[in-house]
Amino acid sequence: MVFFAVLLLFHLLFFAYPVIRICDWLGLDSITSLVIFLPLFFSQIISRIILRKSGKNFSWIRYAADFFLGLSPFLLFAVLFFEAAIFFQQFNEGLAAKLSLAFSMLIGFWGLFSAMVPRVKTIQLQTQKIEDGFDFVQISDVHIGSRSRVFLERLVKKINTLNPKFLCITGDFIDATGVDRSELVSLKNLDCPIFFSVGNHERYEDLDKILERLASLGVTILRSEVAQASKEIQLIGIDDQEDAKQVETELKKTNFSQNAFTILMYHRPKGFEDAEKAGIDLMLSGHTHKGQIFPFNLVVKKVFRYVSGLHRLGGSLLYVSQGTGTWGPVMRVGSFSEITLFKVKNESRTL
Repeated sequence: MVFFAVLLLFHLLFFAYPVIRICDWLGLDSITSLVIFLPLFFSQIISRIILRKSGKNFSWIRYAADFFLGLSPFLLFAVLFFEAAIFFQQFNEGLAAKLSLAFSMLIGFWGLFSAMVPRVKTIQLQTQKIEDGFDFVQISDVHIGSRSRVFLERLVKKINTLNPKFLCITGDFIDATGVDRSELVSLKNLDCPIFFSVGNHERYEDLDKILERLASLGVTILRSEVAQASKEIQLIGIDDQEDAKQVETELKKTNFSQNAFTILMYHRPKGFEDAEKAGIDLMLSGHTHKGQIFPFNLVVKKVFRYVSGLHRLGGSLLYVSQGTGTWGPVMRVGSFSEITLFKVKNESRTL
């Protein structure tokens, strides 16, 4: 009951009030207003429940519904601003409606660009555990299913230009049941080994089949296992779980060398303290999307201590990716889609 009450309140605040107000400001008749209001108010219910298993024929409805979802906070902010302007200054209502729509659409298309064109973020690291420097790439939260085969193909091409030693995929690579191997086949075009750890969305879907498809494309899947990228570099992958002790529990089962540069791949940025105690050099996470769209980043900060970027604890580092793809709206405002390039060098040689 609490969940449905919150859901109803969200719909009334973000979907009902701004739409009704703008229709009123534009002087639309009740029938026209209703024709506009009903599809928008029920857009998420239609796209995510009624048409969930309808396949690609109606995928455009989900994209349109999610785009409106992404626009809704900015439409609400604009309407509230012009409510005050109208109240205090007798601002023209028709102009207020048009400016509210123009503002939210401008933000929306900027957010669409930020989500469609991932940026390369470079992180410089130093360690005494390697002789020769190396580069590697992390991607996270790609969300194939919500995002398309074409998006993955563009990612692969961009990653190849970076010439990494290997690629780390830290979960939520796939977020739908029945994603065909053909949607993922561009992974075979990567010019480097690929290591993968399970995220929460893979667990929600057909996990075993997802892992079979990825393995058939040459991806190394790490489930509380160690892989050697070289004699000096080792990677550990742990399945995502809601359990706050997951990192601590699984690392105790994992036999890894303290002398090699050790990278832990764990989807959500939890358990960093346990990773540091175990002697992990670098922990890679994602999951947060950095809130993806303002103001939801404010909520994410209440849930996670580490939301994005590089963090240090003792001799260990944690890097939290903003995410490479998107979930829900193909839109980012206050964040950007990220491919992370790590440049790791021998510490003594950089002094």
